[in-house]
Amino acid sequence: MTDSGQQTLDLRQPVPDGPIHPGSGRKRFEWRRIFAPLGGLALLAAKFGAKLKALLILLPKIKLFSTSATMLVSIAAYSLIWGWKFAVGFVALLFVHEMGHVIQLRREGLEASAPMFIPFLGAVVWAKSLGDNAAAEARVGLAGPVLGSLGTAALIPIADATGNDLFRALAFTGFFLNLFNLLPVLPLDGGRAMAALSPWMWFVGFAGLVAMVFVFPNPILLLIVLFGAMETWRRWKERKSPAAQEYYKVSPRDRFLVAAVYLALVVLLAFGMSETHIERNFGDV
Repeated sequence: MTDSGQQTLDLRQPVPDGPIHPGSGRKRFEWRRIFAPLGGLALLAAKFGAKLKALLILLPKIKLFSTSATMLVSIAAYSLIWGWKFAVGFVALLFVHEMGHVIQLRREGLEASAPMFIPFLGAVVWAKSLGDNAAAEARVGLAGPVLGSLGTAALIPIADATGNDLFRALAFTGFFLNLFNLLPVLPLDGGRAMAALSPWMWFVGFAGLVAMVFVFPNPILLLIVLFGAMETWRRWKERKSPAAQEYYKVSPRDRFLVAAVYLALVVLLAFGMSETHIERNFGDV
């Protein structure tokens, strides 16, 4: 849907045949043919994102969308792709991760909702604030991957004891999801941690995320990029205000602890993924 008088991009333009890469014999790289469709997709995603944001604000006020109900909806949705057993385990891992945020928010003296699940987008927790300063925001952000990683690691002895690769596959997925959430870009957990370290890292993480969109294009990554761009730009514009300078004032001790936990999580999660990766020979299928 478009507003009246607004021009739309023609997504039906033919793409030239043949490979498009250096040395392919093509004299001119036709960027317009590539970025025109991407521009149209970005416009659609932005409109979808705005409607999704309005829906997310409304959801906590609707009793129908309780934690258990949204869990069941998500399990049903994921079952269509992976089967119900993996779907149950996957949603349970999301729940443990989100409960890490809930527990830390309440430790900071803040009210927090129970986790609510959105199929194919994960889960969310609502809170009026993430803390009084950037150190508190970092603790809240890291609490999810910390508890999520512990919950995921608990699957490894179960997999070893039962010999069931389902638990190992769930462990690999859990390690990956928690590691992905540590990308240093808002609104991911890693972006929350960077609030206590260096806001400049938001731009490094954002550039990495944009690169991922081009390498592994999918609508979820595109939505994260759009929301991340808006939030990063908002914070960057406000960084010199007295309130922002007070918010981002973090003691050297807190900076060290946040950096240590962040780096330890990255290393351990990468190691966990390596140890739980299952080789598959698709030629035998």
